[in-house]
Amino acid sequence: MKNTLLRKMVAVGTSIAMMGTLVACGSSSSELESTTAVADEPAATSADGSVKGALEGVTLSFGTSGLFAPFSYYDESGALIGFDIDFCNALKDYLGFEIDGEMQAMDYSALATSLAEGKLDFGMAALCATDERKEVMNFTNTYCDSGQSIAVNKETSPEELTSVDMLTSGDYKVAVEKGTASHMYAMNIGIPEDALEVHDEITTAYESLEQGKVDAIIQDTPGLAYYINTAADTKIEIKGEPFNQGQAPYAIAISFDCEKANPGIVETFNKAVEELIADGTFDELSAKWLE
Repeated sequence: MKNTLLRKMVAVGTSIAMMGTLVACGSSSSELESTTAVADEPAATSADGSVKGALEGVTLSFGTSGLFAPFSYYDESGALIGFDIDFCNALKDYLGFEIDGEMQAMDYSALATSLAEGKLDFGMAALCATDERKEVMNFTNTYCDSGQSIAVNKETSPEELTSVDMLTSGDYKVAVEKGTASHMYAMNIGIPEDALEVHDEITTAYESLEQGKVDAIIQDTPGLAYYINTAADTKIEIKGEPFNQGQAPYAIAISFDCEKANPGIVETFNKAVEELIADGTFDELSAKWLE
């Protein structure tokens, strides 16, 4: 499962590197003070036209979740680790910006709200660039298309439960993490509200399924695969094939306020991602966290 994810991420990354189209999703009014502004186009600072060092002197506030391994989570010492944390640091070092204070970890609902309200400049936490979120924040190009899956408890879930389509009947209790793409997907396909068990953290959703309190869980496929591969004596297994492909793309979220204060920053981030793919950094991080 992890090798499959790695191939998908590398394929998406390669397509980004070949694309000339850059994404920006608008702006809104804000009370956020401007940092150092960059140009409307990606700011090239090297003779070869790269954006290395393009954001030197810029300070940006950063948010993540700490709840979704292997992308963003806490190790036994309490340190934030994961693919997205390392990727954020690689972007910081390459572009030259500074993080305002410490990386701020919060649940997905609070993270999305903070980005939408301009309380954070950018975020990385396996964030899905959904149509709903694009209305209230910017996103870079996709660096991973995860898709979603359902998982069941091998001992307690009904044997006939094999497809996400069956969950709309309301006959099964389904756990989701609040504010995530999985939560939105569950509501959008019409799973009755009284059949949803909404958790602030994915860890308690997994616990609920392990204990047989719910029949299934909907979650991004990489997170489910990582949990199943690393949790000792787990009773959880994935059923069926991933779904909602193309609707759960991971991208870097950048607030409208940050884009307004720093015109062109989305394009600059996009160019930096291309260049980190081209120089092998992206592949190194994928091999470290996702194989």
